[in-house]
Amino acid sequence: MEMQTGTDLFNLQGRRALVTGSGQGIGLALAYGLARAGATVVLNDLDEARVRNAAEKMVREGFKAEYAVFDVTKQPAVAEAVDHIEKTFGAIDILINNAGIQRRAPLEDFASENWDAIVNVNLSSVFYVSQAVARHMIPRQKGKIINICSVQSLLARPTIAPYAATKGAVAMLTKGMCTDWAKHGIQANGIAPGYFITELTKPLVENEEFSSWLCKRTPANRWGNVEELTGAAVFLASNASNFVNGQVIYVDGGLTSCV
Repeated sequence: MEMQTGTDLFNLQGRRALVTGSGQGIGLALAYGLARAGATVVLNDLDEARVRNAAEKMVREGFKAEYAVFDVTKQPAVAEAVDHIEKTFGAIDILINNAGIQRRAPLEDFASENWDAIVNVNLSSVFYVSQAVARHMIPRQKGKIINICSVQSLLARPTIAPYAATKGAVAMLTKGMCTDWAKHGIQANGIAPGYFITELTKPLVENEEFSSWLCKRTPANRWGNVEELTGAAVFLASNASNFVNGQVIYVDGGLTSCV
C-alpha cells in the first residue's frame, strides 16, 4: 500500500461516519469537522425535526449528510438502525458516540430515575451502538470508534458524581474495546472535552462566578469553542491514527494538567 503523507493522512473522502446525538451542540460540530475532511456523515438524534433540519442545512452548504432517528438507549432499536444504515446508506467506517445527558443534585439526594437515565444514555448507549457497528466492522477488518468522554473521566465536582462515574466508565470501556477489537483492525479511542460553549452550558457560561472560577482554573484562561474539538476527531477518524488505540485525548485547555 502506498504510504500516505502530509494532509493525505487526514483525508476522509469516501468514508461514512455515524455521529450519535448530533442534532446540535458538540455532536453537530464534530459532524461538520468530519464532513469538511471529506466524510459523508449520518446525523442521529431523537428529535426528528432537529436532526433533519441539521442534515438538510449541511447538504445545502455542500456537504454529504444523511440522518437516522433512533433511541441509542434501546438495544433492539440500535441494532435495527445500524443494520438499516449499512444496507441503505453504506458501510459505517467511523462511529462517534457523542449522545449524553447531565443531571445535577447532591449525591445523597440523587433520584434513582435520574441515575438510571444518565447511565443508560451516557454509558449503555456507547456499548449498544459500538457493539452493533463493530459487528459490521469486524468482517471488513477496519473501523474507527471515537467515544466522547469528559474531563470528568478524571475529575469530580459537587452534584455531578453520577455523570463523572459514567464518563470514567466510558474511558475504561474505550480501553476494553481496544483489547477486544484491535485484532480486527479497529481503533477505539476517546476525546475528553473540557468546558465548551454550547446550548447546554449556556447557563454556566452566563454565570459570572462559575465562569470566573473556570477561567482561573484553566491554563488557557477561557472556555473552549466546539470547533476546537474537530481536529482531534479528524485525527482519530483518519489514517493518521492507525496505530493509536485505547487512548483518551483531553481537549481541555490544560484543565487536567494542573491542580
